[in-house]
Amino acid sequence: MRPKGSAEALEMRRRIAAKLLQEGKGIREVARLVGASPSSVVRWKRALEEGGLEALKAKPHPGRPPRLTAEQKRELADILRKGPLAAGFPTDLWTLKRVALVIERRFGVKYHPGHVWRILRGMGWSAQKPERRARERDEAAIRHWREAIWPQVKKSPGGRLEHRPD
Repeated sequence: MRPKGSAEALEMRRRIAAKLLQEGKGIREVARLVGASPSSVVRWKRALEEGGLEALKAKPHPGRPPRLTAEQKRELADILRKGPLAAGFPTDLWTLKRVALVIERRFGVKYHPGHVWRILRGMGWSAQKPERRARERDEAAIRHWREAIWPQVKKSPGGRLEHRPD
């Protein structure tokens, strides 16, 4: 199992172990001092003897390269900001399926909708769901109720209005 820490921090730990070994400290003592197993210290010592300090450097492990470039992600962000209607969808709500479809159409890269979420999160986007509201909702009536009627209800004993507004 890989130890915790950045590649740079782990390389620093190996360099400290190398310095301690060069000072004449024993394998077990070095392992205890740097928080590693004795077998790791033996492996580092062998690498040091065969390749010097260069052999203890962190090796990059890039993994699979991303299928969308940084420029394509910026372009995708622009498309998302313009909204689904501008992208040709019938409603003004982005879904993961829709974003996956936009990516496939625009960049020719097919992603599973579940993976699209990881891409969006990596771009700094978050999932948001619009509030469900009735179409018949009357904002003016709601504001009047909150400002005029609700304070009276709160003040009256038992939460009842003495005089009901018409």
